[in-house]
Amino acid sequence: MKASHCEQLDIRGLRYNVRHWGATDAPVVFFLHGWMDSSATFQFVVDALQQEWHVIAPDWRGYGQSEWIHRPYWFPDYYGDLDALLAHYSPDRPARLVGHSMGAAISSPYAGVRPERVQQLVMMDFLGLTATDEADAPGQLSAWLDNLRKEQPTRSYLDHETFARRLMLVNPRLTAEQAAFLARNVTRTLPDGQLTMGGDPWHKVPSPLRYQARDVMAAWRGIKAPVLMLIADKGYVTERFADDPAEIDRRLACFADMRRVTITGSGHNLQHDQPEQVAAAIEGFLGRD
Repeated sequence: MKASHCEQLDIRGLRYNVRHWGATDAPVVFFLHGWMDSSATFQFVVDALQQEWHVIAPDWRGYGQSEWIHRPYWFPDYYGDLDALLAHYSPDRPARLVGHSMGAAISSPYAGVRPERVQQLVMMDFLGLTATDEADAPGQLSAWLDNLRKEQPTRSYLDHETFARRLMLVNPRLTAEQAAFLARNVTRTLPDGQLTMGGDPWHKVPSPLRYQARDVMAAWRGIKAPVLMLIADKGYVTERFADDPAEIDRRLACFADMRRVTITGSGHNLQHDQPEQVAAAIEGFLGRD
């Protein structure tokens, strides 16, 4: 496996963990992980890259080895964090962004409202959430208020082997080697020595606000950068809009310059399931300095 190293950085008052692969003088590309995940999730894709890149992958606030706040998270903070990360690592030139799932949910609206800061964008198995109903709004707010009064439970695992078996049960496409690597690198050790997934359990508390698909789509229409859309054939995009395939086309139409590639034999975590396909598609799309 290609070696990585991490550095700690202050981002908007929180300690951020940022992982690096590759030579510092190689072309830079930012890899942005998804919900309840962390930067190490991209190891298999990085291993499959054929060209030399400097891959910069943060653990988002409340994930991995970045600081956990142990209270509700406000999603717009991630836009601010991305803006600060790019100001630090790429202050003088637009950036290449590769976002998986929540990473794409953060980077794609950002690319629409700060088009001068993004050179190219790769979205991995994310095309927004399904539309919500206004009748659901009071219940969401009520549930959020109820959760504020609770201690959020942490699911723990006895050791790395137990967690690896759990990962393979959830995703049978994982090899034993992949599961063992993820068990060592996407977990956090608890005070009693057991392990938990590397994400603050407060992330599992639903937002008090409805997801507004039209607002996100309006931001996508502002993207000037070329966009590569990687859609897993058995992933969330395919499942989410299975009853309304025309909605996929409607959302894809928001992007002025878009290329679509289907990743075959893959679930939502295409960076684990088909890293060679993903790496080939990314390198076929990204321009180099």
